[in-house]
Amino acid sequence: MRAALYGRVSTADRGQEVENQLAELRRFVATQGWEIVTEFIDHESGGRADRAEFRRMFRNAAQRKFDVVLVWALDRMTREGVAETFDYIKRLTSHGVQFVSFTEEHFRTTGPAGELMIAVAAWIAKQERIRISERVKAALKLAKVKGTRSGRPIGRPRVVFRRDLAAELKSQGLGWRTIGRRLGVGATTVRHALKDEPQACSSPQEPGNKDGPH
Repeated sequence: MRAALYGRVSTADRGQEVENQLAELRRFVATQGWEIVTEFIDHESGGRADRAEFRRMFRNAAQRKFDVVLVWALDRMTREGVAETFDYIKRLTSHGVQFVSFTEEHFRTTGPAGELMIAVAAWIAKQERIRISERVKAALKLAKVKGTRSGRPIGRPRVVFRRDLAAELKSQGLGWRTIGRRLGVGATTVRHALKDEPQACSSPQEPGNKDGPH
């Protein structure tokens, strides 16, 4: 049987430890009488699906360049989640490629329990999707009640400052920036707050004031 090894080295891993794991996988292949035809080693996080060697492994699986993929453990293959993990195993088996987790004997599609493992994997993946769907629906329902997708109130929080004082300063001819600095808020905030007060906004500018309306 033609075997492919998949290994992943993340920034948190120790290189020697990973190399020791690969050595164990090679010895296991030898004891099974299989032939290693290729090894795929990624140096990226397992939380991503766009790993170069990971993607190449699936392309080669589709071309039936090997018969079985051997990994040290499921988390070496991916850390994306339960549903994603078993989807990947299902993809491999759909190409006629078996899957073996060296340290997890119950996660193997080879042997008499292989079909059972695939069925259980499919069920687990389905249940995970249902749970995710339920969480999303609950979140959307809450967001609808609150008025936004995130569940936060619509619009930005109202900035608290003395609008009466802002109007008075404006009537004295001060510019938006000057008023904002005095009140500790932005010039745009002051302008928007007083936009419905024509008298304050249209007051003549104090001579020599360079701020001007903004």
